[in-house]
Amino acid sequence: MSDFSPLTAQVLLMLNNFLQIFGLSLTQTHLFWGAVQISVALSCFILAKYLASKVEPKLEERVRAMSLDGSRLRMMAVVLRRTRWVIFVLLLWLGISILRVSTWDSRSFLLTVIASLATSWVVISFASRMIKNQTLSRIVAVVGWVIVAFYTLGIMQQTVVVFDELAIEMSGFRISLLMIVQGVVLLSFLFWAALAISRMLERQFQTFEDISPTMRVLVGKISRFVLLTMAGIIGLSIIGIDFSALTLVSGAIGLGIGFGLQKVVSNLISGVILLLDKSIKPGDVISVGDTFGWITSLNARYVSVTARDGREYLIPNEDLITQQVENWSFNDTYIRIEINFGVSYNSDPHLVKEIAVKAALKHARTIRATGEYQTVCHIVGFGDSSIDFTLRFWIADPTNGTTNIRGDVFLALWDTFKENDIEIPFPHRHLLLDPATSAALNPQANGETKTS
Repeated sequence: MSDFSPLTAQVLLMLNNFLQIFGLSLTQTHLFWGAVQISVALSCFILAKYLASKVEPKLEERVRAMSLDGSRLRMMAVVLRRTRWVIFVLLLWLGISILRVSTWDSRSFLLTVIASLATSWVVISFASRMIKNQTLSRIVAVVGWVIVAFYTLGIMQQTVVVFDELAIEMSGFRISLLMIVQGVVLLSFLFWAALAISRMLERQFQTFEDISPTMRVLVGKISRFVLLTMAGIIGLSIIGIDFSALTLVSGAIGLGIGFGLQKVVSNLISGVILLLDKSIKPGDVISVGDTFGWITSLNARYVSVTARDGREYLIPNEDLITQQVENWSFNDTYIRIEINFGVSYNSDPHLVKEIAVKAALKHARTIRATGEYQTVCHIVGFGDSSIDFTLRFWIADPTNGTTNIRGDVFLALWDTFKENDIEIPFPHRHLLLDPATSAALNPQANGETKTS
């Protein structure tokens, strides 16, 4: 290396020291074949980019012509977006094969390292797409590729030693950078696996018809809590955390819960009580204060209630324990609707009752039954200008709204009354004046004229 300048010679010396890790030394022959391998890699990348620009549009047209479901379509989209890298990897391995056939294997070492790193990146990027969270997916891809790269370069053991030496020791408790990295990677994987298993169990519990909806939700929440707790304990045990050293931390957490998280804990406990006493369940139509709607989900801290206008209310579990709650479908989903109206005194009340019941029964949502859920019409009083009635009928789907069916039945009553010449009265007022007051208000009526 004496033919090179001092700066170049120093750089080559550093590179030579790095290659000695792999049992290699740097000579002019190595420099030549290194330049050849780098040229091959650059040529493969340029050729891959060109081929991808020609192949990718045609593949995209074929994929669009296929009738694929959402998951398969997303997977095909991932493959299409990485066409250039797939072609690049294939060309690299083809170049390696040609070099190994034409010369010694050692003269394709650098190209083999590049091909291995590129291949691992393609494989890990495909595998990480199984994670729906994009941020977590990218973190897993980068961390996974870095680990594979260290193994490929043969510096994994040295890196582990360095990370383990960067440690903090305090009162017999030792934590190193290696333990932190292992903990983050391991706990992330275990928590992801626990959440995936809990979601699968919750979906499975929903298929059990012989279990009440509240018990399905409760079992699902308990299973998620147990799985997450087990994942945390297993992960900390694997990386070597001594739980006796966490006594101080757990005491601080307990103190924080006691003073700062009272409402959170109250809502958590209230949520468990709501699931155990089965007072509400998903699908129930409830009214809490000014909020009216049906329950879409029971969560650890709140209950999600969707109103008819599409707004979703998140009601804390504690409010459902301490406040009065109207559950329209506690025992069953049937609810009774009342409509009040009046007719003229010239109408036959017997006929009005009969045609009012028929008008209500014409609606498709009205329950046609006898006994408890029978549609009835009663006289409730004799008003100043009308005979007052109340019409009562039942529906089984309050989630579809009550105002709309009230309006439909009112229209049916209007049409029915018109067909039977039944008048809906409105109050009349007659003002009677004595002669003196009438003359004072209308002097021209007595032949008087006004003068200015």
